[in-house]
Amino acid sequence: MKGPATGAGIIEIKSPSQLQIMRQAGRVVQELLEHLKRSVKPGVTTLELDELALGTLTRLGARSAFKGYHGYPANICTSVNDEVVHGIPSRRRLKAGDVIGVDVGSIVDGYYSDAAVTLSVGEISAEAQDLMNVTEDALMLGIDQAREGNRLSDISNAIQTKVEAHGYSVVREFVGHGIGTQLHEPPQIPNYGAPGYGPVLKAGMVLAIEPMVNTGRAEVRVLPDGWTAVTKDGSLSAHFEHTIAVTGREAEILTGSRKKPRS
Repeated sequence: MKGPATGAGIIEIKSPSQLQIMRQAGRVVQELLEHLKRSVKPGVTTLELDELALGTLTRLGARSAFKGYHGYPANICTSVNDEVVHGIPSRRRLKAGDVIGVDVGSIVDGYYSDAAVTLSVGEISAEAQDLMNVTEDALMLGIDQAREGNRLSDISNAIQTKVEAHGYSVVREFVGHGIGTQLHEPPQIPNYGAPGYGPVLKAGMVLAIEPMVNTGRAEVRVLPDGWTAVTKDGSLSAHFEHTIAVTGREAEILTGSRKKPRS
C-alpha cells in the first residue's frame, strides 16, 4: 500500500470470535516463519523457500495470502539486500553475507494474517546486523504504542524516532495497514509522522505494523517486474512486521512473541 494518510475508511472492530480465527491464522504465520528461519542458509534459492512455504501452509490447512493477490505470482515475498519489499522468489541462490526479508501471509477460514522478518545468511556485516536490530526494535516500540486510547500516529512516531536516532531512513512509499477478511483494510499506518494524529485506537482493532528501514536514503523504486521495490541508492534495507490486536492493555501480537527492544 502507498501513501502517508493515517486512515481513510471505517476501521472494523473485530468480535471475540473473529479474533479467535485471526489467532489461528497468526499461529500459522508464526510456524511458517520458524520453518523459513531454519531453512535460510548459503546456497538455498528463494524459490526453494517459496516451495517450502507452500508445503507448510498446505500442511497447516491454510492458504497463502499473497499468491494471486493483484496478480502476485508467488506464495511469499523474498527481498534480498537492497530489495525493500515484494521481491519475487526465483532461482537466485543466497550467499553468505546477504540479508533477506521474508514476508508471509496466511488465510484461515476467510481471515488474514501477515508478518515479516529480515534474516542473515551466514555471517553478515556489523552494519547489516545493526540495521536489522534497529528495525525490529522500532517495530516493538511501535507495537508498544498500539494501546486503546492512543492515536494511530503514536505508532508511526515511535518507529520514526527510533530509526532516525540511529541514522537510518524510514521508507515512506509503503506503509502498514489494517487486516481482517481482507489483506489490506483501513487504516493505513505510516512509519513516520508527528504523534497525536489519526484515529483513536480501540480494543478489537487489528493492525499489521511493518517498518521498512534503509541504511541510506529513504527513496525506493520498483523494478520492471512490477513488484520488487529496491532502494534508489543501492543501500541495504530491512523489514519486520507483526499482526497485532489492540486490547484494553498492551497489544496482543498474533504472529509471534513480544521482544524487549535492545535499547
